[in-house]
Amino acid sequence: MLIGLEIKNFAIVSNLSTEWQNGMTAITGETGAGKSIAIDALSLCLGERAEASAVRPNTDKAEVCAQFDLSNLPLAHAFLEQNMLSNADNECLLRRVVCKNGRSKSYINGSAVTAAQLKELGQYLISIHGQHAHQHLLKAEHQLQLLDAYAGHHNLVSGVSQSYKQFANLQKEFKHLQQQQQQQAAQKQLLEYQVAELNEFALQEGEFEQIEAEHYKLSNSQTILETCQRELQHLYESDEQNACSLLQHSAQQFSELAQYDETLASVATLLAEAAVQVEEASREVRSYTEQADLDPARLVEVENRLSGAMDLARKHHIKPQALVEFHQAISQELESISNNSSRLEQLESEIENTLSHYQHASEQLSQSRREYANTLNRLISNSMANLSMENGIFEIALTQETERAPNSLGYDNVSFLVSTNPGQPLQPLAKVASGGELSRISLAIQVIIAQKVTTPTLIFDEVDVGISGPTASAVGKLLRQLGKSTQVICVTHLPQVASSAHQQFFVAKEIANGETFTHMQPLNKDGRVNEIARLLGGDNISKTAKANAKELIMAHA
Repeated sequence: MLIGLEIKNFAIVSNLSTEWQNGMTAITGETGAGKSIAIDALSLCLGERAEASAVRPNTDKAEVCAQFDLSNLPLAHAFLEQNMLSNADNECLLRRVVCKNGRSKSYINGSAVTAAQLKELGQYLISIHGQHAHQHLLKAEHQLQLLDAYAGHHNLVSGVSQSYKQFANLQKEFKHLQQQQQQQAAQKQLLEYQVAELNEFALQEGEFEQIEAEHYKLSNSQTILETCQRELQHLYESDEQNACSLLQHSAQQFSELAQYDETLASVATLLAEAAVQVEEASREVRSYTEQADLDPARLVEVENRLSGAMDLARKHHIKPQALVEFHQAISQELESISNNSSRLEQLESEIENTLSHYQHASEQLSQSRREYANTLNRLISNSMANLSMENGIFEIALTQETERAPNSLGYDNVSFLVSTNPGQPLQPLAKVASGGELSRISLAIQVIIAQKVTTPTLIFDEVDVGISGPTASAVGKLLRQLGKSTQVICVTHLPQVASSAHQQFFVAKEIANGETFTHMQPLNKDGRVNEIARLLGGDNISKTAKANAKELIMAHA
């Protein structure tokens, strides 16, 4: 529950520090004094959007701190632990700072966090019901949310939502593949022809480079053979004169001269070695010429292979060396397109199974909604009677549209129906209820749902608009009763509601030195009597008004 609230330089508040108690607390004050200022500041501290206009004029920043007792709040504790924001004690401090440029900073227990984290934690701490809540009550989606909140069947709602998401994702993939398949029909036909042609040619990795080299050799084989034979004569086989015999002769001559001058011995040795090298080279050339095979058929074969590779490369506007890689790429592309057909068949089966699961989950959710709707019908009808609508009947009409497309909420359409007078048929709220009746019905629904949904602090911001007389007393009693189990904070202008509270704050506005200031202070017993007397009779408080105020307060003692 909320135990402390500090506000600095927020709107028309300069400095405000308040302590809060359990039970029901009423906030009253003059019109325009800013009775809702504490709630607006608290909303900011709970992650609502920050604006520069929230900063008091002539100041640099606004700051709001809210302190909470987390006793018996396991969800809040779990959030803090998951985000490593826990405190040693059982309390939690939220802080929001808004600069005059509109930028803001958020803190939980002194650690910087995002506004989204404040908002997520805030849902476990406070539920705020504004004065326009009854307008939302006319919307079908809000009515369904209220029913689900009361039922508390979050697992069923989540099950339907997850089934729908899975179904929607599969449908999206199916449609995408269908479109892709239609667009790729002509592409597939072309790829099949290209892949078949390349498969038939079957060029291997590195083969083009090999046949290119072989073709170059074969096309010059005659020149190679003739040159080898001629040079073999020059090197070794000519009877008249050859390089080997010349070297051998020179080596012999220098060897003989070495007996006269030893320095010429090395020359003789080098020439002898050269003669040996020439003889060895000649043997290799002879061997090459003996094994050389002038095969015209092989040359034609290689030429055809080389020409085929180059023709295919030109056809696909690539280099011949890239043919193998291109072949692999379009084969994979064709395989991918072909796989789409099998994936479509698989998706049809998955969609059918997911749809069946969605239908089962939606039916379970519908059954649970019907059960809790019957309970709510009785409770809200009884509450309407307590709020001076003795003959009122409330009914939640649920209809199933099993033929409509799946959605995240299931098959159900919901409509809140009401009859406020005997003999009057049940009709939608918007057609039957007046403004005052709608406010009372809305309040009854909010209180009943609040008793089921465990929020430690409930704030009602002028939800009693349009209510007066005995009905106002009934509203006060209803809120006070709710305050026995939950902290209730109520901004009100009705003396009957304010007198029902366990404690009360008074909000006043003053102007000093050309500036406006709002103050909020707790009222003691006498202060409460005077304030409720003012609500009863205006600023001129009479003895009769004070007596009536005391009577109202004593009625709840």
